[in-house]
Amino acid sequence: MATVMVPTMHPTHLELLRSVTSPALHPDGWAVAAVTRPDFAADAYVGQLWRIPLDSSPPRRITRGFLDREPRISPDGELIAFLRAAAGGRPQLAVVPASGGEPVLVTDAPLGVSEFDFTPDSSRLVFIAAVPEPGRYGTVEGVGAGAEDPRRLTGLQVRMNGRGWLPDQRRHVFVVDVPDPFGEPPVTPVGRSATEAKPVLVPTARQLTSGDHDHQSLAVTPTEAIVVSARHRGREFDLRADLFAVPLSPAPDADAGVRAITGPLADGRLLAALSPVVAGETLFFRAVDCGTSGREFVGVDSALYRVPLAGGEPELLTDPATTDLMDLRPDGSGTGALVVIGERGVGVAARALADGSLDRLAVPSCCSVVGIAGDGRTVVAAVATPDSPGELFVLGEGARVLTDFGAALHEATAAVPPVELVATAPDGAQVHGWVLVPPGPGPHPVLLTIHGGPFASYGPCFFDEVQTWAGAGYAVVMCNPRGSSGYGEAHGRAIEGAMGDRDAVDVLAFLDHAIARVPGLDGDRVGVMGGSYGGYLTAWLIAHEHRFAAAVVERAYLDPRSFVGASDIGWFFPAGYHRDKAGMDAQSPLLLADQVRTPTLVLHSEEDLRCPLAEALRYYTELRLAGVESELLVFPGENHELSRSGRPVHRRQRLEAILSWWARYLPVAASPDGGAPAV
Repeated sequence: MATVMVPTMHPTHLELLRSVTSPALHPDGWAVAAVTRPDFAADAYVGQLWRIPLDSSPPRRITRGFLDREPRISPDGELIAFLRAAAGGRPQLAVVPASGGEPVLVTDAPLGVSEFDFTPDSSRLVFIAAVPEPGRYGTVEGVGAGAEDPRRLTGLQVRMNGRGWLPDQRRHVFVVDVPDPFGEPPVTPVGRSATEAKPVLVPTARQLTSGDHDHQSLAVTPTEAIVVSARHRGREFDLRADLFAVPLSPAPDADAGVRAITGPLADGRLLAALSPVVAGETLFFRAVDCGTSGREFVGVDSALYRVPLAGGEPELLTDPATTDLMDLRPDGSGTGALVVIGERGVGVAARALADGSLDRLAVPSCCSVVGIAGDGRTVVAAVATPDSPGELFVLGEGARVLTDFGAALHEATAAVPPVELVATAPDGAQVHGWVLVPPGPGPHPVLLTIHGGPFASYGPCFFDEVQTWAGAGYAVVMCNPRGSSGYGEAHGRAIEGAMGDRDAVDVLAFLDHAIARVPGLDGDRVGVMGGSYGGYLTAWLIAHEHRFAAAVVERAYLDPRSFVGASDIGWFFPAGYHRDKAGMDAQSPLLLADQVRTPTLVLHSEEDLRCPLAEALRYYTELRLAGVESELLVFPGENHELSRSGRPVHRRQRLEAILSWWARYLPVAASPDGGAPAV
């Protein structure tokens, strides 16, 4: 009789993944959060806002838009503002009564709204939106992208993955009066009336900033918007970004009265500021110390700083050598902040107290905080767990889950639990990671998967990709080698000038340790795969090691020299990780393609501006010329984020294509009764 297998993750289960983001707390003791999911029928992401009681009563959906997200509750508790996008449309600002009702659109920004917040008196909304240069991005009817005027560029930082060209769509700050959601709705004129005046369907917003620079990371005081921007001379050559205060009062011109809050430190070091939080007359913010050159970034953790709202020398509150701040949010008290710390593959929640000390909040083991909010008394967090992409928790002395948005996924599949391991590299370095062993009798073929970054990390929480590989019958080995984040700056900087050295040693040491220690792994049947930097290390390994049955090199960083000028980060990234041009060539997997013997699938996206398609084309061509069994799979319309936020159908096709590749070169053994393996 055939063994009954527990159902596990399959590519078709992608649309069962519910992600919980951006929680907010109402003064009456309930939370609101956005819940989104991929939808194959719409081939898009859909989602709405949910009201979530803190007493564990059932949550309920409170909006019915195509994609509603990023909720904020007005300080007086009367309204919920959020971003709403129609199918194929840009996100616009909307408000709805907190007591329930029909949402009212507040903006019609041509390129959509990216951030927003209420003023403390709840009467206005401050938002950030990209302003298209006249004649571009559909602002002139009949002038499509291919018919636009040529672009004249003078700086280094001219493109960004997922956005495209930057100088002709700068993000600026606006303010708008909050409309009365119970007022008379506007109507669209028809007939003679339609020719007399342009219809006013949304309130008129006033632009507060201008110029050839972007604004982000918005916070609001009664009189000013606090934003992050790079306005200094020479900004094209460094990563520096400062805090600025933008007056909300009427001014004759946009940008009038804007004042700097931060600048170079007393010793000349430059900060890349992020996430300002207003706490009375003080601002908390997080920042990366970019050194005196403004271009140091390798392995540098984000730290917590404090500065007077009036401006001055920032005070460092946490040690970036040991503590990495992933997020910073208001705590609702007006005196402190909430932080998320990146630590050994998970996000840890904490309160940042007035003196800058961190009071950690309990979260269940193997869970990771991905969003956080507070009202001065209660803290709620969006949390990824080992078997759910996101649930809402109340945090305090303990942690209590409020939702079960993963129910549909749990009914269809059972997540494969991760097994935590620590290996030792030949030089004594500790390598931390996890192994997923699929259900059923082994030994199972093994997939060594390598994360991107390199200053990023794997963790034990639910990850659709590795669950899919395990669901297909593969044991998954994943670790955080030197160069990864979450283990201190020394760990992150260990591969500076030596990419492909200690990191390669670490992943192989962890692989061998996992095969030796974890039952059910077939050490003679191993594949290797990775994306971005993980694609780099995969390509590096198969040029030096011939033990792998096959490889998948995805959206990879493959040649440091040709990365310069082609990638959106090419002006600084290769110079940070490679000491000189000779080092770039010595650490180039592309130049070693003739040493590869491993069958290789090269997977890429047409619109990837982070790791450009040209690198994949060159690498694939070199593999073919060297006689390597190889294929190239290119996804149209996608960028570097395909695997995380690409079109749902493309994400499913990507998973299916990778599984097909492994089935060809690293097949899973048939089940005991001779049938196909259970997936």
